[in-house]
Amino acid sequence: MDRNQLLHEGVVAKFLRYVQVETTSAEEPQTIPSTPGQWELARMLAAELQAMGLTDVEVDEHAFVTATLPARGAEHAPVIGFLAHMDTSPAAPGRNVKPILHRAYPGGPIQLPAGPVLREEEQPLLREVIGHDLITSSGDTLLGADNKAGIAVIMEALARLLRDPSHIHGTLRIAFTPDEENGSGIALFDPARFGAVAAYTVDGGPLGELEWENFNALNLRVVIEGRAAHTGTARGTMINSLHLAAQLIGSVPATARPETTLGREGFIHVDRIEGSVERVAMVWLLRDFTASGLDAKRQWLERAVEALRLAHPGCRITVEALGGYRNMREVLETFPEVVERARQAYRDVGVEPVELPIRGGTDGAQLTHMGLPTPNLFTGGVNFHSRTEWVSVQWMEKAVEVLLALARRWAESPAPQARP
Repeated sequence: MDRNQLLHEGVVAKFLRYVQVETTSAEEPQTIPSTPGQWELARMLAAELQAMGLTDVEVDEHAFVTATLPARGAEHAPVIGFLAHMDTSPAAPGRNVKPILHRAYPGGPIQLPAGPVLREEEQPLLREVIGHDLITSSGDTLLGADNKAGIAVIMEALARLLRDPSHIHGTLRIAFTPDEENGSGIALFDPARFGAVAAYTVDGGPLGELEWENFNALNLRVVIEGRAAHTGTARGTMINSLHLAAQLIGSVPATARPETTLGREGFIHVDRIEGSVERVAMVWLLRDFTASGLDAKRQWLERAVEALRLAHPGCRITVEALGGYRNMREVLETFPEVVERARQAYRDVGVEPVELPIRGGTDGAQLTHMGLPTPNLFTGGVNFHSRTEWVSVQWMEKAVEVLLALARRWAESPAPQARP
């Protein structure tokens, strides 16, 4: 694509192009990126960035795409970054996405060709977008707004900055990253080489979301090894790992599960299980907004595992940490102006910030603890990781306006200083 087309096509054309590249990540990656489609999108984005005229465009050995938009009129302003991830969730199919643009949504249900229906009673935010242009998938797949809406928003903001010389901004650093959905990619990112004093992931949901607090997370693999035996002569010899796994899962308090918690309540969740009589492997997700709460949940699981060992002395149970992330709030509270400038940018374009804790995590959480303060901004997408995912074009347009306002705010401001 040539420069003129990229600068003038608009956010919708960009989004529709990106979602058609399959970038589903692997649940347990062996390499980064974990799937070949992420390479395809990385190379596409790098080519577009180069064609638009950005400098320092690179795709590294792990498919991280980085680029620079040089300052205009604010050469001494702090360098800030905008980031979005390229992969989509393996929770729903991501191959052969067929995006559908629904012009001027009139309200009521939206029947997708493959069968799923978007209903206001199940997705009340639909009532807030009557008259908007909405984009869905065909219902065979997810849409991929998480996070290709964020990519499209960043690319369109760059296009508008490049084509309109009246925009004043400092140096902007851009990064498109792999394997956010499985939590593995961002650990390979180098904030020092990126060179920004602060950054923003464009990876949130509906209009107004501004997120600077998230779960503390710990992912664990629990393996139960029992003893197989012929079912006809199993008495006194068989130790059925499946039964032991069922006992462990059944001991999770009913009030401590994702489906029974909300707001600032943490949870204990069995995410995956596979195995047989002889061996069962499970992945457990522990989440809490405080470090002490997360530690209490791990201690609960360890006590439950020990009780199972004592009750079945012939079994072997191991617990292995798979990784996790920490609440970014504890760092961002020491850089209040990074969040405050986002609030100001929202209000500059007529959007009131909606600040709620993320019942999950973002690359920004890890980046923040790696030394790059990184709150999260909205994209306009809703109902991520599902076949009924959708995005409002008007909300995406507002997200573009926020990035332009944020670039302007930073052009007028000194670098952030850490506060105790």
